[in-house]
Amino acid sequence: MEWKLFAHLRDAAGAETVSVDVEPGATVGDALDALVETEPALRAEVFEDGDLADHIRLLVDGEDAFSARQGLATELRADAELALFPPVSGG
Repeated sequence: MEWKLFAHLRDAAGAETVSVDVEPGATVGDALDALVETEPALRAEVFEDGDLADHIRLLVDGEDAFSARQGLATELRADAELALFPPVSGG
């Protein structure tokens, strides 16, 4: 399974995408755990007090995992597209 990373998350991982191994029937939480195990520098960037930081957006197949799905409990298809976005500002 592959994660797409953006902005400083990409910089922390040193790559735009990171592949992780998860078992069939894995959840978003399982894939996120596999991501930070593969790229430990991301742990401090995406977690606060052991939970996903409020400012991080996590998408599954282009939809917010929390408002459109079941959050970290969302079961993933083998070809699911996962993405992490930090806060974005502009002017």
